[in-house]
Amino acid sequence: MKALRPTLVRRDRSEPDRHLARHPEPGPLLLVFLILVATVCPASANPIVIGSKKFTESYVLGEIAQRALNDAGFATEHRQGMGGTIILWQALRGGQIDAYPEYTGTIAQEILRDSRQLSFQEIREALGKFGVAMTEPLGFNNTYALVMRRSEAHRLGIRTIGDLRKHPDLKMGLTHEFLDRQDGWRPLRERYGLPQQSIIGIDHALGYAALANGSIDVKDAYSTDAKIEENDLVVLEDDLRFFPKYDAVFLFRSSTSPDAINALRRLEGTLDEKRMIHLNMEAERTKNYTFAANLYFEDGGRSANSVGESFPHKLARWTLRHLELAGFSLLLSVIFGILLGIVASRGGVIGQGILGFASVVQTIPSLALLALLVPLPFFGISVRTAITALFLYGLLPIVRNTASGLQDIPRSLRESAVALGLSPFTRLWQIYLPMASRSILSGIKTSAVINIGTATLAALIGAGGLGEPILSGLNLNDHVTILEGAIPAALLALLVQWFFDVLDRVLIPKGLRL
Repeated sequence: MKALRPTLVRRDRSEPDRHLARHPEPGPLLLVFLILVATVCPASANPIVIGSKKFTESYVLGEIAQRALNDAGFATEHRQGMGGTIILWQALRGGQIDAYPEYTGTIAQEILRDSRQLSFQEIREALGKFGVAMTEPLGFNNTYALVMRRSEAHRLGIRTIGDLRKHPDLKMGLTHEFLDRQDGWRPLRERYGLPQQSIIGIDHALGYAALANGSIDVKDAYSTDAKIEENDLVVLEDDLRFFPKYDAVFLFRSSTSPDAINALRRLEGTLDEKRMIHLNMEAERTKNYTFAANLYFEDGGRSANSVGESFPHKLARWTLRHLELAGFSLLLSVIFGILLGIVASRGGVIGQGILGFASVVQTIPSLALLALLVPLPFFGISVRTAITALFLYGLLPIVRNTASGLQDIPRSLRESAVALGLSPFTRLWQIYLPMASRSILSGIKTSAVINIGTATLAALIGAGGLGEPILSGLNLNDHVTILEGAIPAALLALLVQWFFDVLDRVLIPKGLRL
């Protein structure tokens, strides 16, 4: 004890040592992140936001709507592949998007939850109660269907959905949305009395690959899917007329600018099924939804000078949004994580409770955490939902490392600090936190790398980022498009790690560096 005390006194009287003890305060670290966030946050120009579901046709229709609005002089943003019907509907009602392509059968069955065959006017009046309006039909009916390999259907003599009753051993691969829809698998199964038990949930695009290689025998499809013809599939006849009509329309908020509504209405009746199939086919052939959308305007007699957003521009947009998501969430994790870690370091019921809560959050799958936040007030389908989920996900490494770093400070050193008469705040700020700085910064580094990777899932709720090309590539079954998001995300994680290695040299006292 006597040996340690003079050492502390000498440091207190030494100007260089006093500077060293104060240098690694958390303030500079927070300032760095504030600067980072301020740099990467883009200014908002209140564009008209268009959403689309996670399949080719919805991407293409979203691009067509964006081009039509751009030609009318409106700034727009297309949030691609936001998920299924309910996610898009909640986003529209909550104001996170202004318009998206939908189908009348889906509106009646999934949104309005009405099993009757509603007329177009009845649907329009029901939507009006939610502050939502819709265009007239675009000109084609994209109904649900069950498809099989043509060779297999001919071998088994299957022509209609009813014929499936004779083959209970067939393996069904159905999209997750179709499995849960009111006009999906369960009521279809009851209507036809289908006996199949081997049923798996699978992504829409990946289902075609599974069908081609024989992993499944039957899948759900949309009647305008280009892959039906490309893969030589046969559409099973709906002999009991189970599926309603799915006329394509655009849903939009009633408060949308009248000129913007007129731009969308000019698309009414301009697409028949053959033309839509052709656009879907071109989108999948070229791996470019914008190119397919431009063909619509070219075929319609209008110029298609636009070739879409360049890859460097898209990459910059994805990366900036990714940094925004990861930066804001990490800033929150640092602030709350260090404070909670300080409390947790004292042990007891409260300390164990804090560590237990952070550990439980970490065990929740990130996709499930997003889904749990979406229905809650204030969150919905928005960037703040993604930031909140990432913030919660990044807490554990910072809380745990802060607590363990403070607990590892030798007891003799703590007693010496108390003997010097320093206040609790001074002891924490000038001695304990600097001593634990290496452990704390290590936790922040871990949290930052986790956030960079997990932020790719934000694209599932339309929050953007480098997850956009990954989702698009999965839809197109295109490895190059997937890598357009995966490689930058990996490089970003490496850059963040390097950045924190530099911070180690700046913020950690020399005597504590490895």
